[in-house]
Amino acid sequence: MKDLTPDPSDLEPIEIASRDEIAALQLERLKWSLAHAYQNVPFYRSAFDAAGVRPEDLRELSDLARFPFTVKTDLRDNYPFGMLAVPREKLARIHASSGTTGKPTVVGHTRRDLDNWADLAARSLRASGVRAGDLVHNAYGYGLFTGGLGIHGGAERLGATVVPISGGMTERQVMLINDFKPDAITVTPSYMLNILEQFRQHRLDPRATSLKVGIFGAEPWTDAMRREVEDAFDMHAVDIYGLSEVMGPGVANECVETKDGLHFWEDHFYPEIIDPQTGEVLPDGEPGELVITTLSREAQPMIRYRTRDLTRLMPGTARSMRRIAKITGRSDDMIILRGVNLFPTQIEELLLLVPGLAPHFQLELTREGRMDALTVHVEALPGMTGEDARAKMAGELAHHIKSVIGVSAHVDVAQPGMVERSQGKARRVVDRRPKE
Repeated sequence: MKDLTPDPSDLEPIEIASRDEIAALQLERLKWSLAHAYQNVPFYRSAFDAAGVRPEDLRELSDLARFPFTVKTDLRDNYPFGMLAVPREKLARIHASSGTTGKPTVVGHTRRDLDNWADLAARSLRASGVRAGDLVHNAYGYGLFTGGLGIHGGAERLGATVVPISGGMTERQVMLINDFKPDAITVTPSYMLNILEQFRQHRLDPRATSLKVGIFGAEPWTDAMRREVEDAFDMHAVDIYGLSEVMGPGVANECVETKDGLHFWEDHFYPEIIDPQTGEVLPDGEPGELVITTLSREAQPMIRYRTRDLTRLMPGTARSMRRIAKITGRSDDMIILRGVNLFPTQIEELLLLVPGLAPHFQLELTREGRMDALTVHVEALPGMTGEDARAKMAGELAHHIKSVIGVSAHVDVAQPGMVERSQGKARRVVDRRPKE
């Protein structure tokens, strides 16, 4: 793999500022953000008043713990524009979630918000190893989803050339990667596996591509998957983090020279880690749920937004700003099976330990009598499709799940191509248990 370490002179001063300088900037911006939300968003005025706090009660960063949380249902309850801090006419763009489980969460951006977003996405791409003049194959979805347009704006701000292919049409993705010869690809990790499968089906060598780095986000993925992709394509694989409620992609990013966690861009976002059950703020290094407060958003400030993403805060390394560990899952995606907590990423790590299994999987939850049951649907690689081989691999994966996680699972090893493929975010869990 090519060395993509950036020249130190290319870094912004804030990326290598002292912790005292970063904290001073955060305090100044946090005071502004709290006042902006209180004065212009009726929801926050009511929430602060109910909690007995006002913006001027923030005198140091730790005082933020006195302020109430914001959760996704608050955005849905104020659908569509009740969370705006500016008149709707001042918006330059509107994004929204898919709304598959109810009303979508709507997020507005002013022109200044979009400029900040482009700057941070460009910073993230540069941290990943992308440079001005590089060709970026952008396979994140465009539209109301923030991924495609967020990366697009950052790549253009950096001075890169963008191929806005979006998701889907996997054969065409492979053709354009071979023909256009991009330096970088931005895509969800599960869809990258789909692209890899297409390379192999067409007997094309993925290691022969021009790709130097893949930037993967929008869903949890493991270091085992990183090794799988890096070995397959002979390129770097780095993690990007973001969520539409606070901006989109570019809230945090791994540095390609270390790949040791995602540096959180603390000049625009203030992170906290809390106990998901009690809401108590936890010290750095302790695992818990990530909470984010925006420091510069004009259109729609977010105060102590509970992301439900599980991680921990760590000191900076390649940059001064603190890092978050790779997201291990979501507190609302955790599966409780016969008293044991498990996450899809745990299954993914174990799956990749079994030679002969493809990296595609889906978890099916059912109920047998009074007991919940888990079926892990996986598939064999070509050449490993015999009945005896599949039975052996099923037994090996079931053994790993039992010994590492502590639950019994039925493993169904299907023929190649039988597990549902991702065209964007993967649907990892299908819950068929009867509703209570």
